[in-house]
Amino acid sequence: MVPERENARERTPSGATAASRPRTRLDQPLPPRRRFLPEYDPEAFGRLSERIARFLGTGRFIVWMTVVIIVWVAWNILAPSHLRFDEYPFIFLTLMLSLQASYAAPLILLAQNRQDDRDRVNLEQDRKQNERSIADTEYLTREIAALRMGLGEVATRDWIRSELQDTIKEMEERQNGHRHDPVVLPAERSRGRDADDR
Repeated sequence: MVPERENARERTPSGATAASRPRTRLDQPLPPRRRFLPEYDPEAFGRLSERIARFLGTGRFIVWMTVVIIVWVAWNILAPSHLRFDEYPFIFLTLMLSLQASYAAPLILLAQNRQDDRDRVNLEQDRKQNERSIADTEYLTREIAALRMGLGEVATRDWIRSELQDTIKEMEERQNGHRHDPVVLPAERSRGRDADDR
């Protein structure tokens, strides 16, 4: 009887605030919230801004802009009065040019920021590549130094040839000086010592 009452207490929320508030389940994702602002892909918008900024920085844009302004002014001066849409102070033209400039400046800044990000990534990759190249160069330098030290202890062909020539000269001198004495080679000397030791 008592365990049933405890189970009932666990099931019913206690207090007025707990009863009025719905319990959220932690094992399920929250439903998506409604957004009042339009959603857009920042990467696509960035690519579009780079294209526009690249076009604004060309001579073709300046030529087209000059042609449009000349046609605009000529139309509003030379056309019949009932066909003119922007009279002499050209207020509408000024408004259009300021609107174009107000959109062009942020687009150019956005394109520059994206280029800065790319440059930063390229610099980081170049720095890592340089570090790897320096490490490889240091490793190869150590290996070459070890090989040079090892070759310093190895008998080279020239050294062996010079030693043999010195030995031959020494033997010839002994033969010329002591023709009657037999020439004793180092190997034969060691054999004689071995026999004496026995």
